[in-house]
Amino acid sequence: MISRLARPLSLTAVGLALSGCFFTRETPPRPPPAPPAPAPVPAQRPPPAARDIPDALPRYEPRSAYGNPPFYDVFGKRYFVLSSSTDYIERGVASWYGPGFHKIRTSTGEIYDMYGMSAAHKTLPLPAYVRVTNLQNGRSVVVRVNDRGPFVGNRIIDLSYTAAAKLDMLRNGTAMVEVRSVGPASTPGDVGVSAAAGGISAGTAQAAPPATPAMTAPPMAPPAAQPIGAAPAGVPPGAVPIAPAPVTSAPATALYVQAGAFADPANAERLATRLRGGGYGTVFIRDDYIAGRKLYRVRIGPVPDVPEFDRIVAALDRAGVRDAHLALD
Repeated sequence: MISRLARPLSLTAVGLALSGCFFTRETPPRPPPAPPAPAPVPAQRPPPAARDIPDALPRYEPRSAYGNPPFYDVFGKRYFVLSSSTDYIERGVASWYGPGFHKIRTSTGEIYDMYGMSAAHKTLPLPAYVRVTNLQNGRSVVVRVNDRGPFVGNRIIDLSYTAAAKLDMLRNGTAMVEVRSVGPASTPGDVGVSAAAGGISAGTAQAAPPATPAMTAPPMAPPAAQPIGAAPAGVPPGAVPIAPAPVTSAPATALYVQAGAFADPANAERLATRLRGGGYGTVFIRDDYIAGRKLYRVRIGPVPDVPEFDRIVAALDRAGVRDAHLALD
């Protein structure tokens, strides 16, 4: 009896539900609100006198508490930070980094200013002052090193946009240079947090990050903006064109790749014989007296430009010659 009564009731309920489906008009859902328009990205405004930014002025500064571990590792390679910049000199290829790294924290904890006269180096103590000379055109600048890098290819220094513009190397993105320390140097035991100075725009120094353990890499900008084979860079969009520095010295008459230097002439001859006919170019041995000691240097060249230098160095590396570097006539 109960089951027979329940069946008509359930059928009635289904009928009411169906009638509701056919006769009830539902309000359509509202479309989601349109996302707000993105705020315009403010242009990177250069400092008022960007075209006339002077070179960094070398002065005594204590070693930064950050970015100066005894050594650090990047991309599987270990770099040892020098105890002093005194009498430092190196020749090789310079690159530069610009808008993509503007306002990013450097290894010292300061903020990178593409319009400052600064640079990044792998092993010099931070901060340090160096004169960078473009060996291909004789122009030179003084920069303050406050960052680590570059870690691309065989580059030896990464320059700010302004420094690169003054060396007239923006179009090619790289140049063969000499890096030479200038001014007073800090001592190994003299550690302190340095303020922005000598080419870092006023107001860019900020609180430094926590101390970096000696076994790890210090804070650093990403690898150089101009990797090997990159297209010519030129003036970045929105950047202020900066006139090149005057020519202060004669361009190098010839540049070479030095594959090795030996006290024993037989060792030099063995290396030269192995390299001759390998497609490197002209291979020869030059002997010089250094501090009263005769050295036999195996050289290749002359080298006309950075692409050819890169080609030879890469080929030597594949052949097991790891310490090839740029050499003057």
